[in-house]
Amino acid sequence: MSNPDLIEPLTTDQEAELAKVAQRCLMAALDHSHAQRIALVDENGALTDAPVLELPPQALRFFADMLGMMAQRRPVMLVPQNHELTTQDAAILLNVSRPFVIKEIEGGRLRCRKVGRHRRIEFEELRRYQKAQRERSEGALQELATQSQDLDLGY
Repeated sequence: MSNPDLIEPLTTDQEAELAKVAQRCLMAALDHSHAQRIALVDENGALTDAPVLELPPQALRFFADMLGMMAQRRPVMLVPQNHELTTQDAAILLNVSRPFVIKEIEGGRLRCRKVGRHRRIEFEELRRYQKAQRERSEGALQELATQSQDLDLGY
């Protein structure tokens, strides 16, 4: 994954506040209407000469989510839908070692395809794997909580 895919966090308080206000305005517009148009206005509230922008609601929600992350000064990475990662990229994204990723592939828990001798993992497969791991962890925690209650350990 190359660095141009990474959108760096905002650097100033003013930029973060602008992003937060813009997100709130966009979310309010989405919550209170089903309009698919946004008109740009200047700081006095007058319509600008800019053309009216028409977007589907999913795109407006995406922009609102992006503005929210920017307001929190979180870095954002845009990944194309069918993007494939190397085992090293997958390891970085999962915050694990590359040998662990290979072990998961060889164990059949993470699917990949081979390009010559190299393994490539689709980004969607990585998301599926993360979701399955999260569900497994939550199930184990729930089981521990249930056992704790059954044994009356006071938790």
